[in-house]
Amino acid sequence: MTSPWRERFAEEARAERPDLATLCLLLAAEGDPELDERVMDWAQIELDRMAGMLPYGLRGAAAWASAVSALLGGRMGFHGTPGDYDRLSSSFLHDVLRRRRGLPILLSVVWLEVARRAGAPVYGLALPGHFVVGFGDPEEGVVVDPFAGGASLGAGPAELAAGPRTAARTLAIVLRILNNIRAWASTRPEHSGVALWTLDLALLLPSHPAALRYERAKLLVQRGDFARGAAELESYAQVVDVIDPPVADRIRAEAVSARALLN
Repeated sequence: MTSPWRERFAEEARAERPDLATLCLLLAAEGDPELDERVMDWAQIELDRMAGMLPYGLRGAAAWASAVSALLGGRMGFHGTPGDYDRLSSSFLHDVLRRRRGLPILLSVVWLEVARRAGAPVYGLALPGHFVVGFGDPEEGVVVDPFAGGASLGAGPAELAAGPRTAARTLAIVLRILNNIRAWASTRPEHSGVALWTLDLALLLPSHPAALRYERAKLLVQRGDFARGAAELESYAQVVDVIDPPVADRIRAEAVSARALLN
């Protein structure tokens, strides 16, 4: 049975304008059984509260970047540390708001949501292996690194100079968060259940890599759910058969092997 959280996640993901904070909180509800409506409301109120702490009348990308980073990275103390990469909760928005620590992309979500609520021209930038926030026009605006407390990147790393800068879409940010969590779980076999729910949520997004279905099927087999895993391998093979019959045959062979484990 689909959980109410997942139903709401799917509904929000298909909204005309998906809400980033809401999706992040619904995502976190899969991993934190203590996250309830009260905590979700608190998180949204906290984002509103911090947005209300920004000065009025700000104009220009530099002014916005400076004010938001001074508030969040300075006064509020949001930043990241190497140890945050080892914590699953570093990918949960409500926990990041509590601890004021997290992964680059979740800290960036805090910057984005606070700045957006205050009316700032703000966007996320997905760099290889890192995530940062920009203010103003994507091609000319100011870029800051929330993981470093909002430090300005100036000319920035080579990835910024190479351009063009493309603002990350809401659902792409959510998918990247799910990918990060799955990468965390992949090195911890005892947390294969975490990897499974990230795949379940990713497949609820209206646009996602088709290969995630194959990854989910293989994970089911690894977890000992041989019948469901085999069925999903066969289903995915039908999709692949249209474009790559030899690969589809290999996947069907994997399904046969999975079913043999039932005996």
